[in-house]
Amino acid sequence: MERTIRVTGKGKMFVKPDTIRLIMIIEGIQEEYDMALAQSAAMTEELKDLFIKLDFEREEVKTLSFNVSTEYESYQAKDKSWKRRFEGYKFIHRIKVEFPADNKRLGKVLYTLGHSTIRPEFRIEYTVADPEKCKDALLANAITDSKRKADVLTKAAGVKLGNIVTIDYSWAEVDFVSRPMDNLILAESCMRCSEEDTAYDIDINPDDIDVTDNVTVVWEIRC
Repeated sequence: MERTIRVTGKGKMFVKPDTIRLIMIIEGIQEEYDMALAQSAAMTEELKDLFIKLDFEREEVKTLSFNVSTEYESYQAKDKSWKRRFEGYKFIHRIKVEFPADNKRLGKVLYTLGHSTIRPEFRIEYTVADPEKCKDALLANAITDSKRKADVLTKAAGVKLGNIVTIDYSWAEVDFVSRPMDNLILAESCMRCSEEDTAYDIDINPDDIDVTDNVTVVWEIRC
């Protein structure tokens, strides 16, 4: 019977974010379905035009999700029973824009959004431009950690570590994202107008992104 040892290695990295991801939400409600689609299209085009003026390409403004649903309002009738009243068709359009981390450029973007007619809700995330490169390094760290642990265990047991039999990895999604501030704090502490009054004076220094991942390796044991 083949003797083996199964060891789970843990990869851990601290990655410095180099990219800002701005996630925006535009929404509205209309009595007619076609009117909801038309309003969404108009607001989306206006948003794209704003970013073009900020030296972005139109293709950099990307849709994350788009949904149109029916909205109803609950109300109490004269007989005290509760009923539902149709309000309209509500659309929710989630949009993202990514650009190299730059507080000055971010300040211009947020100022422009804040003074536009659509004023979308937004969330600021910091991420990395090349997540696949970071994932590869993280997996390599996990394999190294597994090998180190296996060496310690076999040495303590008085046996030798052989070849790798199997490598088990779940391919779990690793999220390289940092969210240093919520919108309320950002509005109160970071959105100060500059002297030119064309940008907010943003002062955000995001912490490194802490990510981990696991790999399980089965090794042969030799006498």
